[in-house]
Amino acid sequence: MPLAWRLRPVSLAEFTGQEHLLGEGKPLRKLIEKDRIVSLILYGPPGTGKTALAGIIAKKTRANFISLNAVTSGIKEIRDSLTTARHGKTILFIDEIHRFNRIQQDALLPHVESGEITLIGTSTHNPFFALVSALASRSMIFEFNPLRPEEIRTILNRAFSSPDGINDPDLAADDDAIGLITTLSDGDARRALNILEISCMTLPEGTGPGHLTLEHVQEAIQRKSAYYDEDDHYDTVSAFIKSMRGSDPDAAIYWLSKMIDAGEDPMFIARRIVICASEDVGNADPAALTVAVSAMNALEKTGLPEGAIPLAQAAIYIACAPKSNASYMALKEATDRIRNDYIQEVPGHLRDSHYTGAKRLNAGKGYKYPHDYDGHFISQKYMVKPERFYRPSGEGYEKTISEIMESRRKRT
Repeated sequence: MPLAWRLRPVSLAEFTGQEHLLGEGKPLRKLIEKDRIVSLILYGPPGTGKTALAGIIAKKTRANFISLNAVTSGIKEIRDSLTTARHGKTILFIDEIHRFNRIQQDALLPHVESGEITLIGTSTHNPFFALVSALASRSMIFEFNPLRPEEIRTILNRAFSSPDGINDPDLAADDDAIGLITTLSDGDARRALNILEISCMTLPEGTGPGHLTLEHVQEAIQRKSAYYDEDDHYDTVSAFIKSMRGSDPDAAIYWLSKMIDAGEDPMFIARRIVICASEDVGNADPAALTVAVSAMNALEKTGLPEGAIPLAQAAIYIACAPKSNASYMALKEATDRIRNDYIQEVPGHLRDSHYTGAKRLNAGKGYKYPHDYDGHFISQKYMVKPERFYRPSGEGYEKTISEIMESRRKRT
């Protein structure tokens, strides 16, 4: 069996990490120790101990414990489990429960509601998105965090001391090699142990004690890839947009790099930059939208990897630009007015007059052509009931816009 499987903890004493859930006196720990398990959803990234904890519960509980994997199971397996549940208290563990479709999840619901089964599900996807709401609401949801570096180190060191571990008393690892594996793992214990195992298996012949070095790990694992699933997609792009909006170019370029490295659709990233340029910078720096659209066009023409450079330029430009959401707020307010209030008619002098018979309807009569007047401006009504939606900020070019608008209002 792989090293990560052999080193799975078999008791809470061996379990590493998730102190916020399993520390002394924490509710989840109490439920396990007292064998008072209720329906649970254990949610978090891979390699953080969700399935391992289910195994510990299986050993601890006096209830029937049935284990299914949503990848390989369906309605038949669920029905077979329910037959077993009729013979006493039953815990049904479903690994990767987010892979069950709505029909399969609905099949569980009445039996969870009645208490016929106690459900334990593990998921790498946010259960509020991945599960039907009724099932999520009837389960306690516990979020697992990526393991901290010191917790990964503890697990790696155990691999050398445990009889189920590396199983080579003459082999040890340099501290910087352990440090690199810790960094490469991104808080995923399974990934850390897999890297360690591959590094040990590919050591040159004749390697002696203490000779798993930094160079050996680098050679065994050529490239680190970012963990990136559906939930992480939304969280990362959210962090990217908020970093640009918050004027932090370093954070923006970090999240941009993560998305590109993880294989995110680059045109999706480009569209988010364009939207941010208009929504969050707007007329405080009108050039931001030009830069963003140019970056999108450059990406389309060049593709990756070179296309990432104009994306980086645009993201940094927007992060550093003065900010205003006045255009976005004006659109939002005007749209709200259109949808929730009476819709004004177009004033007669603004109506189209370029068709036969327009004059008979007085369409366009009285319209004043602004370019015929001093400063290319003349006061006239553009709405039957004038309203103000656009309120320019004092940032960047919008300060100038504000001054221009104020001077025009004084001429009305």
